[in-house]
Amino acid sequence: MTESNKESNSFALNTAIGFLSLLLVLLVFGLFTRLIYPRIENQRSEQDSELIGKIIQLEVLNGCGVPGLADTFTSTLRKNGFDVVETGNFENFDMSKTIIIARTIDAKNARRVADALGIKAQNVIVEASKDFYLDATVVIGSDYKSLTLN
Repeated sequence: MTESNKESNSFALNTAIGFLSLLLVLLVFGLFTRLIYPRIENQRSEQDSELIGKIIQLEVLNGCGVPGLADTFTSTLRKNGFDVVETGNFENFDMSKTIIIARTIDAKNARRVADALGIKAQNVIVEASKDFYLDATVVIGSDYKSLTLN
């Protein structure tokens, strides 16, 4: 090997070692910060809280395909004291009746939403799961003009 090739190989090796050293320092720093500042996961309290039950968290989904309907109902529900945390479209647009899906085993908050909207109790469905961190889902159907919330 010539002197030029040795210097070229030495430079490439030193560059690779420097890059890997920097990568190692970043990984150690990431591990260190993860240990000091662990990831916070949202969980519902197992105990009765002052807030749970007073503030009803909702998801509002458009189930009839009228553009902007979920946003309209979101602002109306928020004005009436409900905490709408998510809006969007339902899986299809052929809902003829508006339904409330209770996301907790105790459906009292879903029934409170149904009462506020003038929805019959038979249109409240319980679909509880620990994966949901909200009280109910409102799926707006084609009967939205008959709902009573102002």
